[in-house]
Amino acid sequence: MSETREKRDSGRTTAMPDEGTGSSHHCLRVLFVEDDPKDLELSLMELQRSGFEIRGDVVQDPEEFMRRLRTTNYDIVLSDYRLPGWTGMEALECLQQEGKDIPFILMTGSLGEETAVECIKRGAADYVLKDRLVRLPVAVRHAMEERRLRVEHTRLEEQLLQSQKMEAVGRLAGGVAHDFNNLMQIILSYAEMAVERSAMDPEERQDLEEIKKAATRAANLTRQLLAFSRKQVLDPKVLDLNAVLKDLEKMLPRLIGEDVNFQLILAPDLGRIKADPSQIENVIMNLAVNARDAMQYGGTLTIETGNTEIDEEYARFHPFLPPGRYVMITVTDTGVGMDAEVRSHIFEPFFTTKEAGKGTGLGLATVYGVVKQSGGYIWVYSEAGKGASFKILLPCVDESAVEVKLGSEREESPRGSETILLVEDESSLRKLVSQLLRTWGYTVLEASHGEEAINMARIHPGAIDLLLTDVVMPAMSGRELAKLLVPLREGIKILYMSGYTDDTILQHGVLDPGSALLQKPFTQETLSRKVYEALHPGPGG
Repeated sequence: MSETREKRDSGRTTAMPDEGTGSSHHCLRVLFVEDDPKDLELSLMELQRSGFEIRGDVVQDPEEFMRRLRTTNYDIVLSDYRLPGWTGMEALECLQQEGKDIPFILMTGSLGEETAVECIKRGAADYVLKDRLVRLPVAVRHAMEERRLRVEHTRLEEQLLQSQKMEAVGRLAGGVAHDFNNLMQIILSYAEMAVERSAMDPEERQDLEEIKKAATRAANLTRQLLAFSRKQVLDPKVLDLNAVLKDLEKMLPRLIGEDVNFQLILAPDLGRIKADPSQIENVIMNLAVNARDAMQYGGTLTIETGNTEIDEEYARFHPFLPPGRYVMITVTDTGVGMDAEVRSHIFEPFFTTKEAGKGTGLGLATVYGVVKQSGGYIWVYSEAGKGASFKILLPCVDESAVEVKLGSEREESPRGSETILLVEDESSLRKLVSQLLRTWGYTVLEASHGEEAINMARIHPGAIDLLLTDVVMPAMSGRELAKLLVPLREGIKILYMSGYTDDTILQHGVLDPGSALLQKPFTQETLSRKVYEALHPGPGG
């Protein structure tokens, strides 16, 4: 049975996994349990006449039968019912004890109805009378089809269970995001403010720098968990994946080291995808780092792009992958590879094969989450000692790509003189953000909940230029507050902030086109930039 099916498009061939879906074929690996050469010859002739190509072995005694089962993979077992010193039913019991899911067909000269029913009850796929061998090919095809359906059913159950497990872990990861992000926001911001003070002992400054680094790492871990759980806020754009990879081409060799040979193979006429460019960069970087760590003594890292199309037949066996056109990116290394046990856990958060202190186990979990949230599909091919190949499919879109420069940030925090109405139910965080905004020249009105903010907007004599509000608050959400304030304060701009996950934000109706969102925890630079952009939107903003 072939291991891959070939999908062709635009003159390019991309291998898609067959994964044992039961593709029809006429070559059978058969184990015959038969002591009569004439009966064996007649069975072979009947199967060959029906179009089967037979590759088989013949055994007569139990010891040889067990040895063959343990050393060779067979598609089907055809066994005589009566054998010297033992029976076909005993052969069936041996097969079942080995835990082999191989169809077993009994062949006999005569078999009473009661015995035939007993054979089927005990697990035989079928029985065929030797004077009616014309039925043998039909029985074989039927038994093979039943096995194919069992394999398909088992695989779909495993996919469902894996999906449910990943979803449960994702909900757990997303559930702690809000409170944790609020706490890390306070720690990170106060550490940043303290570091910026000029009159400070060098040792104290170093201590604060370490606090800031630890807080930043903790914030990044939270983002990675949210990426895995598919609950982060994305900013998708239409991208040319080849252009993204070309931008990373100079950076990747420095990341993976001089002892790893890097190859980039880009398909011409590559389709466009719609994804968050910074997250796609994150996916590539994580896969490259994973490959580097798997090649401690050097090797080759290959990143390749291509177009492919998923048809209805393939999608039927992969219910989480809808039919359609896709862009494929393949990241292959020549490292140590993975066995089946490691592969089954590879995308789970905190799972790692590295020694303690060498990794968080969130790199591939982040990749999984970004790909899934972008509407894509990811799987890995690997064997122990034979490297690994990660394949990602992302849906094609019929739109023009935008030019994206990754990793660029504004060097200076912009300042302003406008008036900002700040609404945040967490008092420590409200005090912190207010202090930062005043430092940058803004006038700040503070409110702890929606009703207080509305009263303040009614009585404040001057202009209010921006509403900076938390998304989820007691009694009134940020979205509801914004709807009430817009008629009271014509021209007021809105900037939402939240430590909740994307699912919760969506439930509160924030992520409409044009809505601006500040995701906690944020740095001072991010806060100042987002506030400035909300107050001074560019063309179309």
